[in-house]
Amino acid sequence: MTETIAPDVLTEAVTLIDEGLAHVQHRELVSANEVADLLLDVRLLLAAPPLTSDDLAEASAVPAALS
Repeated sequence: MTETIAPDVLTEAVTLIDEGLAHVQHRELVSANEVADLLLDVRLLLAAPPLTSDDLAEASAVPAALS
């Protein structure tokens, strides 16, 4: 089964990768933990279930206590 990843999720993942690469580009030694953290962050972004329109409506709703 192939799922389509939303363009904004891909953009965020690429941005995360670019920032991580910029952070380590000028270093001779990068710890395995730093690389693992970056890869896990990217994996979480790409593996997150896609948001539905109901999820978006719920996220944008103002709680009654705050209105």
